[in-house]
Amino acid sequence: MHPVVRNTASRRQLLAMTMIGGAGIVGVAKAPSAAAAPNSAHELRLTVLGTTDLHGHVYNWDYFKDTEYDDAKHNDVGAAKCATLIQAVREERGAGTCITLDAGDTIQGTPLAYYYAKIEPIGKDVIHPMALAMNQIGYDAAALGNHEFNYGMDLLRTFQSQLHHPLLGANALDWNTGKAVFPSYTLKRVQVPGHKPVTVGIVGLVTPGVAIWDKANVEGKVKFNGIVEQAKLVIPEVKRQGADIVVVSCHSGADTSSSYGDALPYPENASTLLAQQVPDIDAILVGHAHVEIPQRFVTNEQTGKQVLLSEPLCFGERVTVMDLNLRKNRGQWEVASSAATLLNSNTAPEDPTIAKILRTPHEKVRTYVNGVIGTCAETMSGARACVEDAAAVDFINLVQAQAVKAGLAGTADENTPVLSIAAPFSRTAVIPEGDVTVRDVAGLYIYDNTLLGIKFTGKQVKAYLETSVTYFKQISGTGPFAMDDVTNAVTPTAPNGTPDYNYDVMGGLDAALTYDIDLSVPAGNRIRNLAYDGKPVADGDSYVIAINNYRQSGGGGFPGVTTAEVVYNRQNEIRQLIIDWVTANKTIDPSSFHTVDWRLVSGSTPIVIS
Repeated sequence: MHPVVRNTASRRQLLAMTMIGGAGIVGVAKAPSAAAAPNSAHELRLTVLGTTDLHGHVYNWDYFKDTEYDDAKHNDVGAAKCATLIQAVREERGAGTCITLDAGDTIQGTPLAYYYAKIEPIGKDVIHPMALAMNQIGYDAAALGNHEFNYGMDLLRTFQSQLHHPLLGANALDWNTGKAVFPSYTLKRVQVPGHKPVTVGIVGLVTPGVAIWDKANVEGKVKFNGIVEQAKLVIPEVKRQGADIVVVSCHSGADTSSSYGDALPYPENASTLLAQQVPDIDAILVGHAHVEIPQRFVTNEQTGKQVLLSEPLCFGERVTVMDLNLRKNRGQWEVASSAATLLNSNTAPEDPTIAKILRTPHEKVRTYVNGVIGTCAETMSGARACVEDAAAVDFINLVQAQAVKAGLAGTADENTPVLSIAAPFSRTAVIPEGDVTVRDVAGLYIYDNTLLGIKFTGKQVKAYLETSVTYFKQISGTGPFAMDDVTNAVTPTAPNGTPDYNYDVMGGLDAALTYDIDLSVPAGNRIRNLAYDGKPVADGDSYVIAINNYRQSGGGGFPGVTTAEVVYNRQNEIRQLIIDWVTANKTIDPSSFHTVDWRLVSGSTPIVIS
């Protein structure tokens, strides 16, 4: 771990390095005046500090690998690192003129979050680690995120009760009365020597996609108005209550793309629309999209006013700093100029107090992920899953297909055959015979993908598989060949060789999807004998495909996926679904789900891979 910062001087040095010239620089505000101190009694710099999509990250720790977190860009994660950056800004700016906000998705996403929802649920005597961390940091308010609803309303209400700051959700409305079931806004008064306080209205909004993704948890209880629609009602009320400045914490992306979260007629990602269409908003802390936007200005269509938007990267990898330069005009405070930047957590040590108070929960979760959750009747290995139908990949497809099938109950597609795709992500993955731990499962599914269901025709199924098998090299004869002789083909889109994760195996749930892959011919016409339940797949047949969000959003360049109708999306992490399956079923028995449904052939003769 990094050394802790223990004094004000070192915190200020850290902030200077992070914002100006350090390795952690992300984006520097374009308007230097917004970072300058006020120069008269009629000016005030108000600083809004923001995090979003923390997703249960407190420490810079990867529980699945049981080691310090790292990624290809050497990002660090966790609220403990954010705390150090936040405190540094407060000390540099003055704590009395800083407001700290979060834009949602706090209590889901890591084994730590799962543990305190399912294994040792929070309650009177069990405080959520994220509540402990956020209370120690001293947030002024947080918005609801869609993932706050994943574990049901009771757990969410318990989490809300443990926070020292309000949890805002203006557009989360009672199913019957239409009244807000969470606070819509809060007012914060900032003292100004010689003047009356500046009143800052803080509004929280959440993507209406919750109505789709967590239908099972909210139907009959909570409904969701559109973000723009509800803001048009709430912002005027906030102004009537005396707000001089209005800041929105909005769990909704800045761009209007959707991942089946458009709860018609309301878009999933509406932060830019909010800035454009609703007057009297000065700044928006954006969340949900897991992207970083250091600074963006959007012009309000009615007033011509520039609204500042900023989104820090998820998991606590960044902290937003929005500087609002206020000026008193005819007795009223208004924003004269503004700017924003992002701070990078990989430049910061973990806050020692948070590190200390979260040590016990952290160690409990480490014990949990290394603990046994079930057994496996025989070893399942990913070593040869690239060249032969393997139980390890079939197991992923089983869990995905079952989850989608269950989610289709009561819909027009409840009787549509469900297929599933999965890739052999890791040749070193092993689910051992005997005891199975959470970490064993995590080694099988190494990405943070979520699960969707899309509609395909039989023709699209074949086209998808043809794209998948471009992974293989064209060969002559039946071998024996080494694995490297047939896998990881060089293609125009993969000049260094097609990676294993871009080879998808497709399997059926209630009946087998079977096919041969003929490597004696060029890519594009290799799928032979494609059949479902023993019958040839016809172009017009209809299927639901269980697919991960990376594929569905276009990752790998597979045909048809980005435009296909989405019929299932609850934003459940696939890795967690597999863990839940093992926990619930106790025993993994490959003989109950694994059959050889695809094979590599030359002509009609099986290829031998040594």
